[in-house]
Amino acid sequence: MSNIKIAIDGPAGAGKSTIAKYIAEKLQYTYIDTGAMYRAVGFFALQNNLAFDEASLNNVIDKIDIDIFYLNGKQHIKLLGEDITDKIRSQQVSMAASDVAKIKSVRLKLVEIQRKLAEKYNVIMDGRDIGTYVLPDAQIKIFLTADVADRAKRRYDELIQKGDNVTFDYVLEDMKKRDYNDSNREFAPLRKAEDAVEVETTGFELDKSIEIIYSIIIDKIGNIQIK
Repeated sequence: MSNIKIAIDGPAGAGKSTIAKYIAEKLQYTYIDTGAMYRAVGFFALQNNLAFDEASLNNVIDKIDIDIFYLNGKQHIKLLGEDITDKIRSQQVSMAASDVAKIKSVRLKLVEIQRKLAEKYNVIMDGRDIGTYVLPDAQIKIFLTADVADRAKRRYDELIQKGDNVTFDYVLEDMKKRDYNDSNREFAPLRKAEDAVEVETTGFELDKSIEIIYSIIIDKIGNIQIK
């Protein structure tokens, strides 16, 4: 029997992870936070003073041991045996993740891990290229987006709540940079899959976005023919 694969793609700050986690819990599916994997590589590069380029990372990517495990229903990520889940949510690591995500060897290694997970479980996976590249055979694809200023405000509020010392303008400029990186990288750029349902959430409260996307997914699950 084939597993059900749900892909949620979209730009930074669109609410993909929050929504995917909630729906995965409701459906009792496995949530896979692909962004955390890129954050782990970015964290490694920062810790080892590596340049964010092909030459530097090609030499070390096969030595970067990344493991995903689940504790009390929450995804944790290990880097070289250390649980770094709580160390990879800073704005600096976020920017580093965007930089390393442009590098083909990094994406190939992480995509291999992601596809293996999707073969083992019913999954909800969010990212930039899940429906177009990582899981092109996903039965359900959502492309979640919102105005860049709206997304930056959400991220800014989140960082302030965590105690980070950032300005809105800084977060907005970083969001624009990440959008450019994600959409213009040569390998597996951010784009909407032809068979994805686009959901625009500018101005929506989180609960409204969840309600809309959950409804779409439930409707589509009911029409899936499991082989």
